[in-house]
Amino acid sequence: MDFEGQIEAIRAIFRCDRQPAESLARVLMPQRLFAKDILARQGEPSYNCWLVIEGALRVETYGLEGQRQQVAQHGPGEFFGAYPTASVHRAEISALFDCQLLCAEAGKIAELVAGDVQIAAGMARLLARQLDRALDRMVTRITYSAAGRVYAELVALADGRDRIVPSPRVTMLALGANTTRETASRAIATLIRRGIISRDDEQLIIHAPRMLAELIC
Repeated sequence: MDFEGQIEAIRAIFRCDRQPAESLARVLMPQRLFAKDILARQGEPSYNCWLVIEGALRVETYGLEGQRQQVAQHGPGEFFGAYPTASVHRAEISALFDCQLLCAEAGKIAELVAGDVQIAAGMARLLARQLDRALDRMVTRITYSAAGRVYAELVALADGRDRIVPSPRVTMLALGANTTRETASRAIATLIRRGIISRDDEQLIIHAPRMLAELIC
């Protein structure tokens, strides 16, 4: 991504004028990840924060006995990492798909937020939106059935599109839905049998998005 592309992306995410976007672009450096790359490990010092431009990342915690649980997922337009000061990574962060990120030191972003009202307003919107999404995930885990959570995970990964590329692994769907691999596998098999989706090694296609949405319960 060139400098002009960074400015346009930042303006869209922060809803700000060009000058504040240029200030952010001077401290936000492009970073590319490929699917399955690990960005940060649980327990490591955390000095940076990121904006997601393309792709998706998952956040997973590891218990004392090695059990994994997905606690969040970050997609285009989302902000994550250390802010406003350095901290410790509470979970492992890895690339779900190929990703284009913008990375900066937490302190530098905090200085810009403190000094520019448009950047501050943009950051407030970002964090408020992500809090709302986090609450949605909590409600989903509490109120939906295991299969319903798998279907909700598919809808979230599709993000309004009719296909998911590359095709998500069943294990990943199970982690995102906080259920077993066997349950997720049965849920996907039901969708395929009913013609709601089809999948191969390269992509998952949603043929009937309304029917898929109606199964989320």
